[in-house]
Amino acid sequence: MKYKFEELKVWKMSLILGDHIYSIAEELPEIEKFNLRSQIVRASTSVSLNIAEGSTSQSNKEQVRFIKYAIRSLIELIACLRIMERRGYHETPELNNEIEQTAHNLFIKLQAFKNSIE
Repeated sequence: MKYKFEELKVWKMSLILGDHIYSIAEELPEIEKFNLRSQIVRASTSVSLNIAEGSTSQSNKEQVRFIKYAIRSLIELIACLRIMERRGYHETPELNNEIEQTAHNLFIKLQAFKNSIE
C-alpha cells in the first residue's frame, strides 16, 4: 500500500537531502554530537515528516500549514550548514555542491507546491 506522500516529488527530494545530511553528520567532531549533529539530522527529518503529515490533511489550508513547517525546517537546516562551513567542518566540495543544489531545488519546489494549493 502506498500513501499519498510517497508519490510527492518534494518528499522524495527530502529523502535524498536527508541521506546526504546523515552522511555529513557522521563527519562532525565529537564536540558537535549534541549540537549541530543532532540539529541537522532533526531538521532534515522534520522536512520529510512535515511533508508526509501534511499530505493527510483534511483541507488545503491544513496541508499548506505543514508545507510551511517543512520550509522552516529546511531553512533551519541551511543555516546549520552555513555554520558548519564557517567552522570548516565539512570540506568535500562535490558533496557540498550536491547538498546545496538539492536544498535549493527542494526550497523552490516546496514554495511552488505551497502556492499551488493555497
